[in-house]
Amino acid sequence: MRAWHHRYSQEGLVIIGVHTPEFSFEKDIDNVQQALVRLDVPYPVAIDNDWQTWRAYKQPFNQRYWPSKYFIDKAGHVRHIHIGEGRYEEQERIIQALLAE
Repeated sequence: MRAWHHRYSQEGLVIIGVHTPEFSFEKDIDNVQQALVRLDVPYPVAIDNDWQTWRAYKQPFNQRYWPSKYFIDKAGHVRHIHIGEGRYEEQERIIQALLAE
């Protein structure tokens, strides 16, 4: 995510992380902020402590996995969903195609 942010943000890619805590210590904003600094996360991360964002994506997209990536086009339509790790080249091609539109 960091590499894609650096590579494509000037072309219009916007990455927004959503932190939905699984454990109670992950709800602590200070812990999250420290982790973001330690991990050098350069894009904004929304805190979803009450799981509202998670639930909003659950119904239409069957959201139930960490991590999940939603590729959204310029018009705001979800065009692709990737669940889990791996297949990074495929995801990068999706980014490139959406940016080319």
